[in-house]
Amino acid sequence: MNLSVGIVGLPNVGKSTLFNALLKKRVALSANYPFATIEPNTGVVAVPDERLGKLAELTKAEEKMESLPPIMPAVVEFVDIAGLVKGASTGAGLGNQFLSHIREVDAIIHVLRDFEDPSTSSGQVPIIREGSTDPKSDREIVETELALADLQVIEKLVSAAEKEIRGSKDSLDPQKLEILKNIKAELEQGRIIGKFNVGDERLKGWFNSLPLLTIKPALHVFNVDEGSYAHRLEHEVANENEMVISAKIEEELSELSELSEEERGEYLKELGISEPGLNRLIKKAYSLLGLISFLTAGKKEVRAWTIKKGTKAPQAAGVIHTDFEKGFIRSQVIEYEKLIEAGSLKTAKEKGWVRTEGKEYEMKDGDVVEFLVSN
Repeated sequence: MNLSVGIVGLPNVGKSTLFNALLKKRVALSANYPFATIEPNTGVVAVPDERLGKLAELTKAEEKMESLPPIMPAVVEFVDIAGLVKGASTGAGLGNQFLSHIREVDAIIHVLRDFEDPSTSSGQVPIIREGSTDPKSDREIVETELALADLQVIEKLVSAAEKEIRGSKDSLDPQKLEILKNIKAELEQGRIIGKFNVGDERLKGWFNSLPLLTIKPALHVFNVDEGSYAHRLEHEVANENEMVISAKIEEELSELSELSEEERGEYLKELGISEPGLNRLIKKAYSLLGLISFLTAGKKEVRAWTIKKGTKAPQAAGVIHTDFEKGFIRSQVIEYEKLIEAGSLKTAKEKGWVRTEGKEYEMKDGDVVEFLVSN
């Protein structure tokens, strides 16, 4: 699935540093001046999934293979977008260009600067603050600019809908107009739309296709300094829309590719961190997009396939190959945990843990599946 997450924020808050860490190489220019990023940088990142390695081990043993089958994780596309400044909605800075790039992504990671400048007495150069003061006000600046840009768009949408409704026989048109007017009223009050209940299920597709910035799912990432990272993690409040990270530490970790997994674990332990922040970020981004993974395993490969939550079995089969959806007959499904508990697919079948599911089955995250299709 070609879904992307845009990394946004004010200039010099750590967007490009975080992006480079995600890709484990220096793709984006990370510099101490505003608008170091002009054109967006794009990169595809694997979604960490510990299940794949264990599933590969199980497959190797069951199939009596000499080596592990290839592992193919799910991926997410990240886009590093130019920094925004106050007044972007009216063209300030790279405003129009910035906003057009955000419109093209499916979700937003909003990076907030939550670290202090290094002391000039230590010989380090202070990191320039371009309109940034503190996380709360920085967040308000970006959200206000997105809302102001949406207000311009929604006024045009309302006007067009009012013209279309005249003489229209579509029973959904009055509901669409009412929703647009409600959104306009919210934006005029300075409120971000975020999650919006359209009521009628038939309108969800239309609503999600609206060219609005403030209805995109958003994750707020507080970029903290190295010294306070472990402490901030320890006291982080569980929130699906917020997290803390140290982009600098993550970039340093990404450059230590020569370390073994054991050595990396020891290094993290020294820092007081149990898991790389990037792993948490990528997983949250995946969830933010409303995505889950189902798994397939065999000699050829062990793979995580990306689907939207709520996808039914035939459509999931179609992700592997379009012909599979057309020729779908049924699927053989077992939860990952049950398969690992059984130790092999053969044992799982003997225990009756492998289920046969039909066309109405809604796929679950971690389902290990074999699809039966007609030629």
